Amino acid sequence: MSKIVSEGIGSIFKRKDGRYFLYLPKDLVEDTGFPFPIKSPVRAKVRFTPGVKKIIVEELE
Repeated sequence: MSKIVSEGIGSIFKRKDGRYFLYLPKDLVEDTGFPFPIKSPVRAKVRFTPGVKKIIVEELE
């Protein structure tokens, strides 16, 4: 029986070309409960509220 993974530790990284990437743990993304089917690149909307240390990631349809 596999365990449910609904949170994990990732990182935000700035490349030399100035782009930023959000890395998500493999176990999190491959969990059957993960909300995005990742069979090809998924466009995502990312938002935050100033002063609150959270980001919201939603699939962009």
